[in-house]
Amino acid sequence: LCGSGCAVVPSNRIGTDSPHARCLVFPSLFEAMAWLSSATGPMTTHFWGPVANWGLSLSAIYDANTKGPEIINERMSATQVIYSGLFVRFAWCVQPRNYILFGCHTANVAAQGNQLRRWGDHKLKTEPDTAPAQLQSLSYLGGGAAAVLAASLIARKPLMSAFSNMGGPFAAVAAMPAGPFYIHFWAPNFKWALSINNILDYNRPTENISLSMTSAMTLTGTIFMRWSFVITPVNYSLFFVNLVLSTSS
Repeated sequence: LCGSGCAVVPSNRIGTDSPHARCLVFPSLFEAMAWLSSATGPMTTHFWGPVANWGLSLSAIYDANTKGPEIINERMSATQVIYSGLFVRFAWCVQPRNYILFGCHTANVAAQGNQLRRWGDHKLKTEPDTAPAQLQSLSYLGGGAAAVLAASLIARKPLMSAFSNMGGPFAAVAAMPAGPFYIHFWAPNFKWALSINNILDYNRPTENISLSMTSAMTLTGTIFMRWSFVITPVNYSLFFVNLVLSTSS
């Protein structure tokens, strides 16, 4: 390399009298090499964890194009819409900021929303008498979850301030970077809902189980157990929830 960082090649290969006649610049190559060894490159779990999470949205897209709506688990799809919405925020706040994770969860919100649409259409066509009640029940669950999240956001700063003023262990909880006043706590812990759904579906007929979805959740749970120890802040709750998720899936 020359002083400018250019790759040195024989001058007769260049054919110019410029000061950099002996240099051939491959900016894209250098950028690629730098990315390979970067903090979120493919040599790190920061890359493979989010890549594995793409399995969630891709499995929903695969099922939508190859499977009938009868295998759609509406409870799991609705849970994933909220879960991925939280992880969109988590991916933006975690260090190093992870755009792959941000993108895959944004895609999953859309993919799972489409599955819910397909499920609703299917129910209305095949079970016109009971479908409205089922749709209403699912809407209530989603609305309740949204209300809890909204209330948490409104109460966050006042409660955090109150805990800080109380001192002692309360102040310590308020100051925890992965504590209950930060997205680093809520996004991973909401992942418990995916595991609970798996447990509730233990007796679900196997022909109504999406193999692609359960495989994706098993893979992402396994890789994220490792990822929870290499992010800042280290997130133990993320480790345990992914341990249960990979096992139950």
